[in-house]
Amino acid sequence: MNVYDFDNTIYRGESVLDLFFFYMKRDPYLIRYLPRVFHALAKYKAGKLTVEQAIAQYASFVEDYFSNIADFHADSVAFWDGHMKNIKPFYAALQKEDDVIVTASPEINMREICRRLGIKHCVGSVIDEKTGKITRLCMRSRKIPAFLEAFPDAHIDNFYTDSPKNDAPLIHMAEHAFAVKGNKITQIK
Repeated sequence: MNVYDFDNTIYRGESVLDLFFFYMKRDPYLIRYLPRVFHALAKYKAGKLTVEQAIAQYASFVEDYFSNIADFHADSVAFWDGHMKNIKPFYAALQKEDDVIVTASPEINMREICRRLGIKHCVGSVIDEKTGKITRLCMRSRKIPAFLEAFPDAHIDNFYTDSPKNDAPLIHMAEHAFAVKGNKITQIK
């Protein structure tokens, strides 16, 4: 089985940030949160934001906003209509039937892109579509229990990530691991 991180690995950019901008175009008042979003993203990418800190600092805002989205599926379709172009071309050449994406991105947004790409398995953050409540934040070390819950007996042949530091637990589980920078793939294990 090949397992992939999504943002900056298969997807060029941070899909959650792009999703924020997608909603900001519809709700311009979100611009007031832009400094917080960039600050959180920088801390996350630098490995200086724990899962617990992310939940404590940002969950209530995200939950409140998501609870007011009328049709997340329709929004997801519209979002991916404009962002399909960000899927890196290398993925099509490597894609296999049993690929799994493990990502911090919300599964409710990932369903549509996975459907379009023919990816059957995605393990991501879980947001209750009715309440907006985050029931699983799938980042860093929390990716492991989420992955093992879905695939308890899985063997990871190859793991691809843009962030070996943040995804070290999955690298450790994999037989081979690869760092992705742009379209360049380098074997690191």
